Formats: sequence, C-alpha cells, structure tokens
Amino acid sequence: MEKSKVYFTDLRVKPGLNLLKKLNNLIIKAGIKQIDFEKKIVAIKIHFGEPGNLAYLRPNYAARIVKFLKSEKALPFLTDCNTLYHGKRANAPEHLEAAFEHGYNPLVAGCPVIIADGIRGGEYREIKLDLELTGSAKIGSAIVDSDIIITMNHFKGHELTGFGGALKNLGMGCASVGGKLYLHSGTSPVITEENCTGCKMCERYCAHDAIKVGSDKIARIDYEKCVGCGQCVAVCQYNAAGFVLNHSSELACRRISEYALAVVRDKPAFHINFIVDVSPDCDCWDTNDVPIVPDIGIAASFDPVALDKASADMVTSSPGLRGSKILDKSGERDISGMDKFRMTHPDTYWQSGIEHAVKIGLGKADYELIHV
Repeated sequence: MEKSKVYFTDLRVKPGLNLLKKLNNLIIKAGIKQIDFEKKIVAIKIHFGEPGNLAYLRPNYAARIVKFLKSEKALPFLTDCNTLYHGKRANAPEHLEAAFEHGYNPLVAGCPVIIADGIRGGEYREIKLDLELTGSAKIGSAIVDSDIIITMNHFKGHELTGFGGALKNLGMGCASVGGKLYLHSGTSPVITEENCTGCKMCERYCAHDAIKVGSDKIARIDYEKCVGCGQCVAVCQYNAAGFVLNHSSELACRRISEYALAVVRDKPAFHINFIVDVSPDCDCWDTNDVPIVPDIGIAASFDPVALDKASADMVTSSPGLRGSKILDKSGERDISGMDKFRMTHPDTYWQSGIEHAVKIGLGKADYELIHV
C-alpha cells in the first residue's frame, strides 16, 4: 500500500530565506496548488491561544497562508469554535477580543476572523456519521459552510489526548460547544487523594463549579456537574488530578477522530503542523510551561493522520529540553527515542486516535517523510 506523503522543513534560515518563505515553499512542495481555490471560501482553522498563554502560533504564519490563498483568488477567513471552560474564548465577543489581542485580526492577518459556532456555540450543522461511537457530529456552521479547510496546528502536549495536532484541531476544535460536551463525556478526571495538598487551584479554575476542597484539604469532584474538560488536570501541580489510565484518553481520542472525519469528508483539506514551542499542555490554558523538546520544524500533508504520526515520531526522536517538565519526570537522563507525551501525561494514550482514524478511513499511519 502506498504511503502518505508528509513534507517537512526545519527551522534553519539563511539570508533571503526566512521562515515565512520556507513555509510558503513547503506548502507548494506539498502540493497545495492541486486544490482549486478560485472564488472558494476557505476556512483556516487555528487556535488563537488563551490570553496569558504565549505558546500559540505567531499570527505572521497565518498572514503568509492568507497571502498565498489570495494569490490563488481564494476568499479566506480565520476561524475557531467556542470553548467549554473558563477564559476569554467561551463566547464570540470575548473570543474575538482574545484573537485580536494575539494578532489574529484583519489588519495583521489580512482576512476576516469568524467564530464558527456563533455567539454562544449554538450555531452548528449536524453531520450524519453512523460510526462506531458517533451517530452524528455537531460542527461549527462556518466550517461546514466553507468550501475548503486548511488547518494550522500548533503541535504540543495535551492532558487528555497526549498531544494536540491536526486531528485534535479538526475533531475537537471544529466541534460546537455541544459537540465538545459529547467529546468530553465519559472522560471524567479523578483525584488521587494522597497527592492532593488542598491548594484549591482546581477548585478555582473549574468552570462548572464541580470541585470543592473539604476541611480535610482534599479536593472532591461532583460528577453531576463535571463535563470532563480536563482543566483541573492541566492546573494541578501535584499529580493529584488525572484521568483513569488510558480509558478516558482512548475514548476521547477515538471520538475526536470520528469528528475529524465529519469535518473533512466532503471537502478538500490541507494540514500544517508547527512543531515548535512544544509545551507540555494545551494552548487553552492561560499559562504555558517550558517546551519539552527543542523546536523541530514545520510539516504539511493532505493526510492529517500521517501528519500527526510523523510529528509525534519526530518529538519521540528528539532529546528532552533541559529545565522542562519532562526532565523533572525523567531524572535528567537521555530520553531520545522515548514517548515524550506518555512521559508528560502517563494517563493518556494518543496512539488510539491514530489507530481509530486509520480504521475509519480518515488517513494512513504509514508515511514517507520528504525534506524540503
């Protein structure tokens, strides 16, 4: 069986060839011009970053993609869907403010910014799937109504799925608020009481008032209120909040793959992973820790499954970054060739998302890495 092609460029530059030019060269070599863009509405799906987090992708990258698309006579817009949790991205007005604050605005990017699922997450289309886990997917209307989708993905760690890349940006990122509730259902976190210090960080950050710290200084979760978003896992500094080993992560990863298929099944799609600032946690939180590996490069492909697998393999092959969370866990030993995402979040199993994506026909795990 023919392998999917994944194109890759490192971050080395020289006079006359900066990173924006390298990005442009990469997407052309990867075949993006095979898509007929003329007069087509193109959704550029990107995570704008939570205010306070500085690991999000620089808007200059998006501006270069917009410039290319306009040269192809396309009608591009930047987009994301609203979130479940606390922060500045749970409704469209604040979400737009956050995007603009981070440089994702018409002046910098050169195109409109549209929140795909509307003011409060209620604008979506229900896409029929009838797959193993998902009967139908709730996808933001602006994404469904576009002609073409391009994902720009900050490849980094994630406390529920192990890592976030193209599949997560498609599946979770394009889901409406109601869709995100489904994707998180059945993925409730647990508290390991002997690790809990009663610091109340999880209580303070829970958007659903589902966690209370008792007089015994132990956090407890009200599962009637918990939506499984994982914010408590992200903010806990004592390994007290976590997911049940593999089960919750595996279920979420498989559902996300099915939602990703709903997004790309009926339209051209192209995907770019930026394997830079590989922080241990998601860009959804208002902080970002030291990257777990050195910056690696940028990869692009028509196949989001192969792209994520290649990106994960490159992170696995890399050494850990001194001073980062991952070396706290590894005891400063050489961890080249070790699964950095499982080391950072041992209760996750990112491989299940890749395996399920292959099973449902979203893409291939076997790839050919082509250096540009």
